[in-house]
Amino acid sequence: MSEYINLLKLCVGAEQVEDLLNWQKNPRAKGPDGRIRHVTRMWPKREAEILNGGSLYWVFKGVILARQRIIGLDEVDTGDGIRRCGIVLDDEVQRTEPAPRRPFQGWRYLKPEDSPRDLRKGRESEDNLPPELSAALADIGVI
Repeated sequence: MSEYINLLKLCVGAEQVEDLLNWQKNPRAKGPDGRIRHVTRMWPKREAEILNGGSLYWVFKGVILARQRIIGLDEVDTGDGIRRCGIVLDDEVQRTEPAPRRPFQGWRYLKPEDSPRDLRKGRESEDNLPPELSAALADIGVI
């Protein structure tokens, strides 16, 4: 068993990493302490492993393109009696090598050995290929 585990989540409503960056500038994306939070209904059972160095990997239109380090899990009370999980994220969004993923709901655990590598320094600012093209190229092993 690995020392840490990552989470995988669809970035709903975003077509590219810049959409996520723009959303996270919005005060609604932050908790009372000013930290970025992504609120989800389910609480991860593998909390200790997540908090031991895990990241949230973001899927854009069927392709993993970025990750953010998870720095905490907070209970979020919206007043409806449902315990929600606020995944507290580091401010830095790290772009990753494109990796195709099939659609799914909610989030999934992602083993470190199955996680795409971070883009090398200097490649973060390169123009992004359309997600469909990135997925096709990654699928055949070109990128």
